[in-house]
Amino acid sequence: MEEELKCPVCGSLFREPIILPCSHNVCLPCARTIAVQTPESEQHLPPLLHSRGPAPPAAAPGAGLGAGPGAAAGSAACLDSESAAGGGGGDHADKLSLHSETDSGYGSYTPSLKSPNGVRVLPLVPAPPGAAAAPRGAGPASSSLTCPQCHRSASLDQRGLRGFQRNRLLEAIVQRYQQGRAAAAAAAKCQLCDRSPPEPAAVLCEQCEVLYCAACQLRCHPARGPFAKHRLAPPPAHPGAPGGGGDGGGGKGAGGGRKLPTCAEHDLENYSMYCVSCRSPVCYQCLEEGKHNKHDVKALGAMWKQHKAQLSQALNGVSDKAKEAKEFLVQLKNLLQQIQENGLDYEACLVAQCDALVDALTRQKAKLLTKVTKEREHKLKVVWDQINHCTLKLRQSTGLMEYCLEVIKENDPSGFLQISDALIKRVQVSQEQWVKGALEPKVSAEFDLTLDSEPLLQSIHQLDFIQMKCRVPPVPLLQLEKCCTRNNSVTLAWRMPPLSHNPVEGYILELDDGDGGQFREVYVGKETLCTIDGLHFNSTYNARVKAFNSSGVGPYSKTVILQTSDVAWFTFDPSSAHRDIVLSNDNQTATCNSYDDRVVLGTAAFSKGVHYWELHVDRYDNHPDPAFGIARINVVKDMMLGKDDKAWAMYVDNNRSWFMHCNSHTNRTEGGVSKGATVGVLLDLNKHNLTFYINGQQQGPPAFENIEGVFMPALSLNRNVQVTLHTGLEVPQSVKQPKLPNN
Repeated sequence: MEEELKCPVCGSLFREPIILPCSHNVCLPCARTIAVQTPESEQHLPPLLHSRGPAPPAAAPGAGLGAGPGAAAGSAACLDSESAAGGGGGDHADKLSLHSETDSGYGSYTPSLKSPNGVRVLPLVPAPPGAAAAPRGAGPASSSLTCPQCHRSASLDQRGLRGFQRNRLLEAIVQRYQQGRAAAAAAAKCQLCDRSPPEPAAVLCEQCEVLYCAACQLRCHPARGPFAKHRLAPPPAHPGAPGGGGDGGGGKGAGGGRKLPTCAEHDLENYSMYCVSCRSPVCYQCLEEGKHNKHDVKALGAMWKQHKAQLSQALNGVSDKAKEAKEFLVQLKNLLQQIQENGLDYEACLVAQCDALVDALTRQKAKLLTKVTKEREHKLKVVWDQINHCTLKLRQSTGLMEYCLEVIKENDPSGFLQISDALIKRVQVSQEQWVKGALEPKVSAEFDLTLDSEPLLQSIHQLDFIQMKCRVPPVPLLQLEKCCTRNNSVTLAWRMPPLSHNPVEGYILELDDGDGGQFREVYVGKETLCTIDGLHFNSTYNARVKAFNSSGVGPYSKTVILQTSDVAWFTFDPSSAHRDIVLSNDNQTATCNSYDDRVVLGTAAFSKGVHYWELHVDRYDNHPDPAFGIARINVVKDMMLGKDDKAWAMYVDNNRSWFMHCNSHTNRTEGGVSKGATVGVLLDLNKHNLTFYINGQQQGPPAFENIEGVFMPALSLNRNVQVTLHTGLEVPQSVKQPKLPNN
C-alpha cells in the first residue's frame, strides 16, 4: 500500500495532498514547484520557443535547478492567492515548461528529470533575458499546473493552488501509516548488535535483508565499495501497523472530535449535498447562490453509501482475481519443478538411446541434447517471465486493495466522495487487467518429443525428434458456475484443462432418468454448452461428459447433480395457438378474434409430479362457455376444449359447469364464473387425476382419473372472454368441501 501513499513528484509520503481535476494527487509543496505562470500574451508557447535564435546564455548561479528552495518559493509566491495581491513579484518568478522534452525545439534546451517514483518531471527553467522587465502593457499572467502522472494541464484561478481541494482522507491515512511505521520501527531491533538488549533498528538493507542500528550500519554496512549500490530503507512496519485500527490513527467518526469539513467557498457552511454534475460535495449556500444552483444534487449521506457500495463491489472482483493470481503462482512454481523433472527424464532417456548407437550416434547425440536443453531453458524462461509479470500485477493490485480498504474505513463522507470516482475507476481498471488467458500458463510441463531409434545407420545423421503420438483426450472440467436449471430444463457447460494439448473432436453428454436409473446419451457434438428440455419437474438428475478423438474416448468428468424446479413457470404458447387467439402481457393474457371457440396451449409439458395454476377472468360478456384443462400437443385447435380425445376439460358458464372428454359431458355442478373470478387447475400425476377450483373452492369431485402421459395446460375461449394466466403457485394445502353435483 505504501506506493499508493507516495507523491509522484518527490517520491515521499504525501504532505498536504491536493486533488487535481484529473483525480490524481500531489503534495502542495510539489505542486508549487511544478506550476507555471505565463503572461496571457504568451500562453500558447513555452518561453524558450518564442525565439528561434541561438540558445540563451547559461543561467547565473542560484537560478534554475541550482536555485534550490528559494526558486520554488518564488514560483509559489506568484500562485498563492494571498501573495498574488502583494505586488509584482510574479514577473521575476522562475518558470517551468509544461511541454515534454520530445516537443519540437525544446528537448535541446532543458533536460528532464525523473522523480523517485519514476514519473518524468521538468525542472525549473530560468526566465529568458528581458522577461523580468515585462512591459506594463502586457496582459495579466495566468497560472497552470500539469499533472505529473497523466500530463493533463489545469488552469489556476485567482485563488491559486488553494483552489484545489485538500484530500483529507489520504492525509489521514498517511498520518496513520506513519504512526504505525514509527511504532514498528521502534519495535524492530538490530540483528548485528552485540549489546543486550540490541539497539533499535534504524535502517533495513533491501539487498542484504538485514536490520542495522546506526552504529552497526556505519561499521558493518558502509555506503562505499560493494555496498554503495545497496538501498537502505526504514525498518518495515509489522503486520497491521499501517492500518492502525481503533479509531483510524487518531481520527474519529463524524460525531467524534474530528472537525467537520467546511465549504471551500463558504467557510461557515458545512458540506451537506453532493453535486452529481461536478462530482464534488457542496454546501447549502452553493445551491442557493453559487454555480451549483441548477445542477443535479443528491444527499451527501446517500451518495456516500452508494459510492462505498460501488467501491466495495469493485474490490470484491479484484479480490477474487488476486486469489486466482495467488493460486496461479503456486501452479507456476509447481510447473517449474515438473519441467525440471520431465527435462531430466527426457535427458536420461535420450542418453541411453544415443549410447546404444555407438560411435555413429556420438555427434548427433550432442545436437539432440542441446535441443532438449534449449527447449527446457525456453520453457523455464517463459514461466519465470510469467511469474515476474504476474507477481508485479498482484503486488500492484494488493497495494490498491489495501489503500481502498483504508479509505472505506474512514467516516468522512465528503472526503470519501472527493476520491471515490477515481478509486472506483482504478479498481475497475485493475480488475480488467486480469483478462481471459492471463491466469493460464503459456507453456506446459510436458516435452512433446520422442526419439525414433529404429532407422538404419545411414539415417543417423537425419535423426531428430518426432511429434509425440496422439493420445485420448483428458477429463473435461464441468463449469459449475454456468450450469443451471430452469423449470424442467437443465443447462450444462464444460471445458478442457488449460494444459491439455491432445486434440478433441467432440463431446458426449450423458444424463440419467431422474430416478437413479442408467445414464443415456443426450448430446454428441463439438459444443461445450448444452440445454436439455422436457425433463420431469421436481426431479434430481445426474450428468457427466467425456471427450473423444481419433484415438478413442477419454474418461468421464465428475458427476454433477441438477434439481429441476418444484413448481412450473410458463406462459401461453403463441407458436402452437390457433391463429384467432390474441396474446398480450408477455403471453400471459389471452383473448380471441372469433365468436367460435379456439384453443391455446401452455409452454410447459408435464409427465410427473403435482402442478397447480390459475386463470383470472378479466372480461366475461354475453355468458360464453370457456373451457379450462389439459391436452396433448396435437389437440384440435378450432373447437371447444374436450370435444376430442386429446383433451380433458371443464367448461363453465355463469351458473354451472360440466366436465368434458371425447365430447362426453359429465358431473354438472352448480356455480359458474363472472368477471373477476379465478379458475384453478390441479394436475396430480402422482395420483393420476385432475381437479378444478373456482374462487378457491373445489368444483365438483375430481374430474378425471387414471390419466397418464404427457400433458400441457390448455384453454379454449372466444371473443367474449379474456383471461390472465398465473403460474409458479404452490399446490393448495387445504381443500374445501366440494359442491354436490346436481343430478
